Amino acid sequence: METRLLEAEASDTGKRFDAYLAQELELSRAFAKQLIEEAHVVVNERPVKPNYRLKEGDQIRVELTAQEELRAVPEDIPLDILYEDKDIIVINKPRGMVVHPAPGNPAGTLVNALLYHCRGELSGINGVIRPGIVHRLDKDTSGVMVAAKTDEAHHGLAAQIKAHTAHRTYWALVHGNIVEDRGIVDAPLGRHPKDRIKMAVVAKGGREALTHFHVLKRYGDLTWVECKLETGRTHQIRVHMAYIQHPVVNDPLYGYKKDHFPIEGQALHSHSLDLVHPVTGENMHFEAPAPADFLACLERAAQRK
Repeated sequence: METRLLEAEASDTGKRFDAYLAQELELSRAFAKQLIEEAHVVVNERPVKPNYRLKEGDQIRVELTAQEELRAVPEDIPLDILYEDKDIIVINKPRGMVVHPAPGNPAGTLVNALLYHCRGELSGINGVIRPGIVHRLDKDTSGVMVAAKTDEAHHGLAAQIKAHTAHRTYWALVHGNIVEDRGIVDAPLGRHPKDRIKMAVVAKGGREALTHFHVLKRYGDLTWVECKLETGRTHQIRVHMAYIQHPVVNDPLYGYKKDHFPIEGQALHSHSLDLVHPVTGENMHFEAPAPADFLACLERAAQRK
């Protein structure tokens, strides 16, 4: 059984509960409604109806019993390990690897690899599908991410991410010449009103999202930027850069359809992660070098200048 704990934020106030649950857990609206109606979900330790309207601070507990048929199994998949101890493991995730099993991707994921490497010693807070996973990267985003090997470490890391004290920076190659050396995109995000696969800037009902960026290098009609997340919403950098008319190169969802760059998926890389070790209290900094395909995009950009 997988237990998920959520807390409604100020921006969630007034949202219909089944829609909120579907968005937060990336479920279909029908499945979210089923979980609520079958009392697998409680709000402030009480059952509610699917049309319940959320209030700030609502404490939500979800028992995802219906997902038990999907279970991650250990697989001998090579990992690029940046750091490991008995509590945490820091990985340089390759582009193209899904983080955890899901319908359509039941195997070959980072979780399958972690289960094999760690001999099953991963935090059990997220159940049998996402053991150890504290935060995620998109399938086609490469770079540094941390996983928890113990429940204590998981709680500590999750608290830092929620409080925005764990700092993540990303490198992206984007279209257009960004004139400003630095900037902030402050635009709330939510599900796209017409395309449920996509996220979008949503003025009403969206969740707070802030992305800081600064220019690393300009290539005429392309710009290499570093982005720092103050919040960690799904597809945040990709949506925010498209919103300011500088979509990430080769982004299949939010970019231009006729991009021709030597990379599969968006030119986005999780470059660094700063955190406090959740058990020892040590300040830690990790970097993942840009992969060959990202560097190839920079070379192509330099040739176009």
